[in-house]
Amino acid sequence: MKPVVDGLEQELEGQLLIIRLNIQESVGRELAPVYGFEYTPTFIFFDAQGNELWREVGGLDTERVRQSVK
Repeated sequence: MKPVVDGLEQELEGQLLIIRLNIQESVGRELAPVYGFEYTPTFIFFDAQGNELWREVGGLDTERVRQSVK
């Protein structure tokens, strides 16, 4: 999954910010209950105001990501 996310990050540079959290590390463990994710990978998409738009667990629909930033 990392190569897919890396590719999207490069392709959509300046249009989207990707923040990666590892739930094995303290920050990830602290934020997991805040954002309600239990499984990895979990992708949560927010608008510029911080409102959650949608989330996916497991695979990532890259076309949906591209459409979301248009």
